Amino acid sequence: MRAPLAVLSTAALLALTGCEIYPAPPSGDPGAATGNATLDDLTVARAASMRGYSRDHFPHWRDTGDNCDIRDSVLTRDGQKVRHRGCNVTGGTFYSVYDGKTVYKPADVDIDHMVPLANAWRSGAAKWTEAKRGEFANDLDTPQLVVATQATNRSKGDQDPSQWKPPRRESWCSYARDWIAVKAHWKLTVTTAEKMALADMLETCAS
Repeated sequence: MRAPLAVLSTAALLALTGCEIYPAPPSGDPGAATGNATLDDLTVARAASMRGYSRDHFPHWRDTGDNCDIRDSVLTRDGQKVRHRGCNVTGGTFYSVYDGKTVYKPADVDIDHMVPLANAWRSGAAKWTEAKRGEFANDLDTPQLVVATQATNRSKGDQDPSQWKPPRRESWCSYARDWIAVKAHWKLTVTTAEKMALADMLETCAS
C-alpha cells in the first residue's frame, strides 16, 4: 500500500535533465489516529456554488523548462525505470494505487488531482487568486498529484469520497490520508458526508 505523502521542503528540489524533479517522499504509516486528528481539524461546511467555475481558473501542467511540464515531474517521481528524451518521459513502469494496475506507456497514464479542481472550487478555492489556484493545481509538495489509470481518473471525476472511492479497497487508508493532507494544507472545507466517508476509510488503516 502506498503510504501517505509527506510535505516536502522546496529545498529538497532536484534538477534532472533540465526538468524540476521532486524526490519521492519517505515511506511510513503514522497510524489511523494521525489521520483522524487531522480530519477533526478540517472545517465542515456546505459545498459552495459552482457558479463561475472553469478549469482555466486553475492554470495547470506548469511548464518546467525544455518543453517539459509538471506531468513529466510526477511521472519521473512516481514511476520505475523511467526513460527520458531530454526531460520528457518516454517510458517506464507506472503503478496506479487506485486500482492496483501497472501501466507501461506514459500516454496511457493520467495524473489525477487528489482533490479535484471543481471540488476545491466548491470548498474554498473560488475565493483564491488565480495565482494561488495555479499553485494548487501544480502542487508537488503535498499528495495532490497522483499517477492513475485513465479509467479510475475519469470514473472519479470531481467527486469527493462520499461519492467515489478507489475500487481497490486496500488503497482506502492512504487515499483518505492523502485527501485530508491536501485539504488541511490548503485550508479547504469538507462536507458532513465527505467527513463521514473519510472517517470510514480511515477505519481500514492498520492499527
